[in-house]
Amino acid sequence: MRISRIVSLSSLSVLGMAIATLFFCLSLTPSLMPRSAFVQGALSGTCAAFGYGIGVFLIWLWNYLEIPFLRSSPGRPVVIAVIILCILISVLFLWQAAGWQDSVRELMGLDPITAIDPLKLIGIAIIVFIVLIALGRLFNRTVALSHAWLSRFVPPRIAFVIGTLIAVVLFWSVAEGLLFRVALRVVDSSFQEADALIDDNTPMPTEAGRTGSAASLVRWKQLGRQGRHFIASGPTGKEIGEFTKTAALDPIRVYVGLNAAPTTEERAKLALEEFKRQGGFDRSALIVIVPTGTGWVDPAGIDTVEYLHRGDIASVALQYSYLSSWLSLLVEPGYGSDAAQALFNEVYGYWKTLPRDHRPKLYLHGLSLGAMNSQLSANLYDVIADPFQGALWSGPPYSSGTWQWVTENRNAGSPAWLPRFRDGSIIRFTNQQNALNIPGAVWGPIRVVFLQYASDPVTFFDWRSFYREPDWLKSPRGPDVSPSFRWFPVVTMLQLGFDAMIATTSPMGYGHVYAPEHYIDAWLAVTEPDGWSADDIERLKSLFSKRRED
Repeated sequence: MRISRIVSLSSLSVLGMAIATLFFCLSLTPSLMPRSAFVQGALSGTCAAFGYGIGVFLIWLWNYLEIPFLRSSPGRPVVIAVIILCILISVLFLWQAAGWQDSVRELMGLDPITAIDPLKLIGIAIIVFIVLIALGRLFNRTVALSHAWLSRFVPPRIAFVIGTLIAVVLFWSVAEGLLFRVALRVVDSSFQEADALIDDNTPMPTEAGRTGSAASLVRWKQLGRQGRHFIASGPTGKEIGEFTKTAALDPIRVYVGLNAAPTTEERAKLALEEFKRQGGFDRSALIVIVPTGTGWVDPAGIDTVEYLHRGDIASVALQYSYLSSWLSLLVEPGYGSDAAQALFNEVYGYWKTLPRDHRPKLYLHGLSLGAMNSQLSANLYDVIADPFQGALWSGPPYSSGTWQWVTENRNAGSPAWLPRFRDGSIIRFTNQQNALNIPGAVWGPIRVVFLQYASDPVTFFDWRSFYREPDWLKSPRGPDVSPSFRWFPVVTMLQLGFDAMIATTSPMGYGHVYAPEHYIDAWLAVTEPDGWSADDIERLKSLFSKRRED
């Protein structure tokens, strides 16, 4: 058996080209996110390369089994006919691509597009296709060299199997070990050093009671760009009071950046001491926040709860990375779990020493990768004797253990994009339409809410969509999922992977961009603040909606 057959321009390439064209066409169909011509081109080129690879494998398998039909090269007329057919099918699908994208855009309130730039799309797709095919041929060459060397010592077929394993291990080690983990850690470290030098003109607070002030245990420069923004932004007690027409406090916010101390444990201890210095444990509610991969805390998530509690609330966050959440999730899913656990242990360890009737209610919060790491921060067996009061986790990634288990074990008849779990006393789910008021359900001592949109690919990406249709894609579908979205083996997984990379490009209230008004409903259920009428809640939602429009 000649390995060189895999890269020859015989019947192998014809079948590969046919399946590549099929995958290219299917990639143009809608998924969860609207796509630009650039993103669509990259996706289509990737899908075409995967299709070509499948064609290559099928031909190899056919020849390996010594079935004679495909052992001879096809005639020139057959090749020309296949090329013409592929072009015609591609043109037909390209003609419908704009309409498919509009089926997603319409659901998200976006203006329709007249057409997708076919030349740009095809050009990018060809470049991506060529690069990926070149990598595939390099892999085949590695297998061939390993096979040739091993054949001197073992039978040819055993040599081929071992040679293939060697190539897989080698390529995986290089990609995962060098290109991803090592390179990304170097980038992360470089960003950490650079961030300490960045002057983003955010003024240092003058009030002694704020993090980063002259009296603070954490220097202003040590907060990092995201930390400085978190501390400097947010409502004041005066702003909250003017809205509620009642007395309000300045919310307490504590943040410790990566440059504040050399180890995670030291940063967590520093966060606790700064929190105590500011009187965080004297407030009525306390929130332990796990930021996203970049260290960002979603203003929509924290500003809203500060209004709901009239400023009588304190929050604390600990940075663990500078990488985007989807990138950290892809190459190192547990990137921030140690930091989340360290911060929770410090805060919870001190909190539970306080008298139960003279301590704040304790809540957890996180968005995206922060939601996943927040779920990992507290061990049930460590807190069950003295539990915290609740958690709000928004946009939890697909690999979040608690979210995944609850979704898979949801009540029969409830959809995967909006599950109901048992009697709803501990865990509930919601989306754009408040679904937390479940008839007959009574909250228990711990209230956990998952806020998620059916159109969020960070939450609903699934590796298993490579070979099976996801449950959330079955009827009934979420209100923000296109009715034209169809499952296709391999292609759908690649579509969702690209969707996850552009998940924050959607309008607010869709994809991975969570709206303040939806946070308000969720925080009301989790923390149950006093003194809010239905009219007051609508006024608060209108306030945040107006700010968003401005």
